[in-house]
Amino acid sequence: MKTVSLTTEPFTCPSCVKKIEKALTFKDGVQAVRVLFNSSRVQITYDDAKASPEELAEAVTKLGYPVLRVA
Repeated sequence: MKTVSLTTEPFTCPSCVKKIEKALTFKDGVQAVRVLFNSSRVQITYDDAKASPEELAEAVTKLGYPVLRVA
C-alpha cells in the first residue's frame, strides 16, 4: 500500500468532502480516503498495482476539484 496527498483548490462547503470520499472509495485499488477540508488536501491510501497517483488526481479533478499538487 502507498499513500498520496493531493492538494486541490479550496473546498467551498463540507459536502465537497463527502462527494470526494464517496467517489474515491469505490475506485479500484483505493483502501482509504481522508479529506482535510481546512487545508484542501485529499490523502489516499491505495494499492499501486491497481491505481496510480495520476489516475487518482484525475478522478478528483473530474469531480470538479482541480488538483494543484501531487505529493
